[in-house]
Amino acid sequence: MLALRLTRGSHPAVQLRRLLVAVASAGTGFLLLCTLGYAMGHPDSPAAAALRLGWCATPLATTVYFAVAVARTDPATRPRPGLSAIGLGPGRLMAISATTTALACTLGSMLALLFFLHLRGDLTGMPFDGAAAEFLASDQPLPLPAALTLLALVPLTASVAVALTLRPRDLRPASEKGPARSYGRFGVQGRPGSRETFGAYGRFGAHLRAGARNGGPESEQPAQVEQLETTSEAAPTSDPSRPPAPREAPRGLPWGIAVLAAGLAVEAYANRAKDGSGLSLPGGLADGPASVLAGWVLTAIGLALAGPGLTHLCGRLLQSVSPGALRLLAGRVLMEEATRIGRPLGVVCAVASGGFAMTALYDADAPAFGPLTTLGLLLVTGCTVATLLTAALEAKHARADTTAALLRLGAPATMLRSAAALRAGALLALFLPLTLSVAELAALPLAGR
Repeated sequence: MLALRLTRGSHPAVQLRRLLVAVASAGTGFLLLCTLGYAMGHPDSPAAAALRLGWCATPLATTVYFAVAVARTDPATRPRPGLSAIGLGPGRLMAISATTTALACTLGSMLALLFFLHLRGDLTGMPFDGAAAEFLASDQPLPLPAALTLLALVPLTASVAVALTLRPRDLRPASEKGPARSYGRFGVQGRPGSRETFGAYGRFGAHLRAGARNGGPESEQPAQVEQLETTSEAAPTSDPSRPPAPREAPRGLPWGIAVLAAGLAVEAYANRAKDGSGLSLPGGLADGPASVLAGWVLTAIGLALAGPGLTHLCGRLLQSVSPGALRLLAGRVLMEEATRIGRPLGVVCAVASGGFAMTALYDADAPAFGPLTTLGLLLVTGCTVATLLTAALEAKHARADTTAALLRLGAPATMLRSAAALRAGALLALFLPLTLSVAELAALPLAGR
């Protein structure tokens, strides 16, 4: 009930994002139901039905990814001071967000079921009654348990993904969490997990810090020492007009490059092997070895892993060679938002490279893309682009304090817009050639070159 009230009282922009999640869920659910209809109409081709079901995994994954991005930017389930006092702690807010996501996806699944029954001819009184009755096996009764199981995939997967992403976690650095404590029999006697060596009590004020941790009378002096240390560390970046540089770069760039290289190597090996196992691609695309699909999956994962590191590198390159205020601001923002923006941008590059490769492999003599293939491509492309835009909106809200500080200091609004355009241009200059290169290499095994 609380999730319904929060959903009803949200901002129109938030409601629009939830509506888009429902639309994506409806499209994915309809594809799954069409796979069931094909299996009912072709009982002698279980392999073809299983292959169609396997191709539905990509729209399902992108829909879940978009639902997680929308849940992260939902202001109604964001932890705020005072909510824990009324029983709305981080765990409860996480449960509300997962429930809201499940409601939106369930709404989309129900719409998919109604449209599927309408095309089968089971529901009448609307346009296109029974338009796909032959394809969806309208002469056979619909197995309701199988249909409900397929429709439950999107709400269940999306809600579990949101719960795992928004689960409460301790975001403090390891140095601020304090030493781990070990407990004696029945957990009565607690002591620090790491023991001090002989002589450590008198060196560098260790006894003062130990007293501060244990709440002893010496806690005032270490508090002053820690305050001086904190002030000295924060002094170089205390100016609100300069966003602080991140302390470390994302660590996924080497792994992403390795996985990307492995995917391209698998595709090249599949072209040389020619073991006779054919891969039936949707639409009028050329067929090839089945291991090419594994190479494409590895390539997409590699681009997603390398996205944050490449974004961080792009921000660092913007600040090289005597940067001015504009390049410094744009580069610092890119470095700060590398993880938030880089991963969705890598996924968009993976989808764009796959689409470019499919366009290059399209056979002109074959029939055009069918409605289901077109729907799947629109779902994958729309969900990835919408996820990127949602992540950009989340990043804009995250740096709202820095933007307000710059405006209070007298920075012109044109400078902020120029910095945003510079960031977009730098990302486009880096990721566009990378996408085209990966697409060209991915299309080689199936192009017969």
